[in-house]
Amino acid sequence: MEWIEQLNKAIVYMEDHLEEGFELEKVAEIACCSTFHFQRMFSYIADIPLSEYIRRRKMTRAALDLQNNDYKIIDVSLKYGYDSPTAFARAFKNIHGISPSEAKSNGIILKAFPPISFKLTVKGEAEMNYRIEKKEAFRVVGVKKHFKINIEENFAEVPAFWQETGERGTIPEIVSLMNKEPYGLLGVSACMNGTDFDYFIAVASDREVPEKMCEYMVPECTWAIFESTGPLPETLQELQKRIVTEWLPTSGYEYADAPDIEVYSEGNQRAEDYRCEAWLPIIKKV
Repeated sequence: MEWIEQLNKAIVYMEDHLEEGFELEKVAEIACCSTFHFQRMFSYIADIPLSEYIRRRKMTRAALDLQNNDYKIIDVSLKYGYDSPTAFARAFKNIHGISPSEAKSNGIILKAFPPISFKLTVKGEAEMNYRIEKKEAFRVVGVKKHFKINIEENFAEVPAFWQETGERGTIPEIVSLMNKEPYGLLGVSACMNGTDFDYFIAVASDREVPEKMCEYMVPECTWAIFESTGPLPETLQELQKRIVTEWLPTSGYEYADAPDIEVYSEGNQRAEDYRCEAWLPIIKKV
């Protein structure tokens, strides 16, 4: 399938450029999505963060160089983008459990992480309720925090941001500004270029921005809107994984250049019947 083919082409490109390095933007371009969405797709499907996969592949090749060639450690360090032999040695030991100098010894046990190749397996274990809607641009007002893109870490960091905001007593103030659709407390992942993104806890509003808050304009876009039922954050995070790994590959759509949005209703977010929505920005495949 084209979607999987694009993803595999991106993997091959990374593999071909492990030594000299590559721009993540180029990898995402090959996969026909933003860098944020590529890293999220990779993490969901491979069950490992992209940065860790790249590190493992570099250290696998580095081990082969140290064993099979007359390389100096500093040369291997530079070959795989480490300016400092100390940083290289630390990364090498984290993967192999031994130092680079020990890896040169005969009979030493090393670890090998082969290149990943993806195949499509449609599970369909449980239904997913969704609708497709086109929305005009709308403005949100609230608070934001800047994050480095690491899906596994973000799964912990974003809920922590919500907890911090709640403990400061800011959420009722944000909710009081709500006067536009979509109604509900919003989680907006925006500015998703490179290795960073901004996450907003906000509401749709045309009111004046209070001090210590900020605004963001969500662009006009078509969204696949999925219903989530169950306690947060686990149920929603699992749904987001299933959207990317099960629904998107067979949908006829691909990621659009727009934010991901979560829409939270009132109620007990730890309840088994709690309902919220996950909005995926989409565009028809050409």
